[in-house]
Amino acid sequence: MKQALMEQIQQKNIHPPVPLGSYPASDVTFLLKDLSRVALEQGTEDREEAIQSGVHYSEMLPVEYQPTAEYIELFHQTLAQSAQKVALAAASVAEMIVRKRGLNTAIVSLARAGTPIGILIKRYIDWKYGVSMPHYSISIIRGKGIDRNAILYILQQHGLEIELQFVDGWTGKGAIRQVLIEACHEMNADYGLRLNDDLAVLADPGSCSETFGTREDYLIPSACLNSTVSGLMSRTVLRDDLIGPDDFHGAKYYESWRSVDQSNTFVDTVSGYFQAVAETAVAHAEQMTLNPPAVTWQGLRDIEAIQQAFGIRDINLVKPGVGETTRVLLRRVPWKILIDREDNPNLQHIMLLAKDRGVPVEVFEGLTYSCCGIIKPLKGGQE
Repeated sequence: MKQALMEQIQQKNIHPPVPLGSYPASDVTFLLKDLSRVALEQGTEDREEAIQSGVHYSEMLPVEYQPTAEYIELFHQTLAQSAQKVALAAASVAEMIVRKRGLNTAIVSLARAGTPIGILIKRYIDWKYGVSMPHYSISIIRGKGIDRNAILYILQQHGLEIELQFVDGWTGKGAIRQVLIEACHEMNADYGLRLNDDLAVLADPGSCSETFGTREDYLIPSACLNSTVSGLMSRTVLRDDLIGPDDFHGAKYYESWRSVDQSNTFVDTVSGYFQAVAETAVAHAEQMTLNPPAVTWQGLRDIEAIQQAFGIRDINLVKPGVGETTRVLLRRVPWKILIDREDNPNLQHIMLLAKDRGVPVEVFEGLTYSCCGIIKPLKGGQE
């Protein structure tokens, strides 16, 4: 049975990956088609109008604005303050992966927020266990699914015995986890592949993952920036005129931005704390493995309450959590920002970005998350 399945997978003629990104090749292999020469960027207002008119977000890219000097300084301050905390979360997740999956595992990061987190997990396991797990970064797109060619390529390289551990940066309302669950179910139905839909994340404020470092909604420094903390890679792109049946999903490599790249600064700084946090990480992982936390999807229920409170038709306009709110302020057209309390120390950069863009901020009582970004509906009010 397995031999027949492997023969079927090996027959798939997938175009091999080309070197991409600003990370060392030993850290990650991007399974993405290089679209660097294709003009895909649209201005924020035009892109927002297109998305809300029905054009899929994966068919174009936001313009990657270079952050101000003040904002870059905030990134470095945040990194200095939270590097050990992020290291503990990454180490805890790595220890859980070893206990759940074993050492014959490939780390499969979901591009692009998952990529630096996957690198941290890979580095920790290499340091602690002396095993260099393969690490790939692949595309998953809400409304379109996972890159099947990327999954099949990984299995072509490593065989069916290898475990795949999917990794992302954080959870919002759990939309990507839901896409992953559906994608794994479809791969099983179509190929007989039993992929594990467990999504390992640093922070799980949405309570939709079993493998996480914390459920606190705090600022992971890699959420502060776009491509310049993700290996200079764009968001992933899936468009029929650009991506053929044997291609990976696409992305752009912004190599010209190397002078302002913070990607390796982030992973190098956090990795430096692994020895300091390892003992605590082991204890945390053992506790979590013995008493698995409940997956309640509480975050999604919170978002539905916000939808109702503000009369928002489309749930995709509500982006919960520090990471997602940052994205709204960096590359969407925000309507307002909701926060849990004004003195929350995790919100310094949110308040700075909101002030810069003239976006109102208001307290929303009982919010599970530290904050929530609401995208402005472009067709006549909330209703």
